[in-house]
Amino acid sequence: MMRETEITRKTRETDIVLRLGIADPGDAPSTDLHIATGVPFFDHMLTAMLFHGGFFADITASGDIDVDDHHTVEDVGIVLGTAFRRIVEEYGPIQRFGHGIVPMDDALGEVVVDAGGRSFLSYRATFPQDRAGQFDLSLVREFFQGLASQAHANIHVIG
Repeated sequence: MMRETEITRKTRETDIVLRLGIADPGDAPSTDLHIATGVPFFDHMLTAMLFHGGFFADITASGDIDVDDHHTVEDVGIVLGTAFRRIVEEYGPIQRFGHGIVPMDDALGEVVVDAGGRSFLSYRATFPQDRAGQFDLSLVREFFQGLASQAHANIHVIG
């Protein structure tokens, strides 16, 4: 059985529709993903995160990216966190603790999650440059802050 929800968030700066699905333990997860935020590198990273997490997701976002990507990135984190929390509220608990380490060439990223109902973000990641293409890498923290606060999760990002 797929546990899923849909969240819509419309502000002066963004308009986001997100459908998220989580497979039950033991079920083969769906890897059907459609991510379109208007921020190409962010789309790429969201797709990788959700694919490797075994989630189904359909995220469509439009925002004031002609001004800055900040609102779009932060608000997608808020909406994704809200979706995770809503799934737990509607369908019951998920696995409480999660841990992932990803080596990529000269980089090593690690994330540890406690989905125990308390919001907290510890972000200890640095990058050798300010941007990945056109994407401002300082926005990664803003994404995880929105995600942690709305998912009511304790997230540690180390990299």
